[in-house]
Amino acid sequence: MSEARVVVLTGAGVSADSGLATFRDADGLWEGHRPEEVATPRAWARDPAMVWRFYQTRRAALGAVEPNDGHRALVRLEEELGRRGADFTLVTQNVDDLHERAGSAAPIHMHGELANLRCEPCGNVERDLDRVDASEFLDCASCGGRLRPDVVWFGEVPYHLEAIGDALRTATHFLALGTSGAVYPAAGFLAEARRRGARTWVQALERPDNADPRDTFVPGRAAQRLPTLVDTLLAEL
Repeated sequence: MSEARVVVLTGAGVSADSGLATFRDADGLWEGHRPEEVATPRAWARDPAMVWRFYQTRRAALGAVEPNDGHRALVRLEEELGRRGADFTLVTQNVDDLHERAGSAAPIHMHGELANLRCEPCGNVERDLDRVDASEFLDCASCGGRLRPDVVWFGEVPYHLEAIGDALRTATHFLALGTSGAVYPAAGFLAEARRRGARTWVQALERPDNADPRDTFVPGRAAQRLPTLVDTLLAEL
């Protein structure tokens, strides 16, 4: 059992079951905005006040949502694997803090975190969910420069790709959960794990484009399906 190395990738479908909107809702709109309006460096340069309002509103809304049964199932998986001496890595495309609030020890946020703000001039990162006024910008405590959301926008390089690559290279089991399989590089993780011989599962409302007949597909909502999927995986291990 100690040789098992489980890697989990979570996407927007896991957070959606806690009531958080996704880019897949409303014909590609995200809380009334198209991605190019709020989630690109060009949008920030063109209209920083509008982008700032959007993200401050999202940051303020985090306190109104709670982890769901899908988040809690992954905590149970992590804890049980730890007791058995197996390796567990949780990678998330989500920028919320619901994995942490459910009890996950150290999720890898490849697209950044809403709870963090990053200084444009010096790169200093500040964790702050107290100052969420959408009407004024915030200054860096280190250099006084303007802070921006510490999230990875379209066209920017995701975080922690080296650590994720290391985990994928040795994974014996890989689960892609609540993810569309359409946004790269995350969409390529499933094929990489499969290529290296990992046992693979895919959970989503509909079979994603990057799924393969060799994957075990589990249709449905993450909060409803993950508790049973975790039971199945633990039984197999």
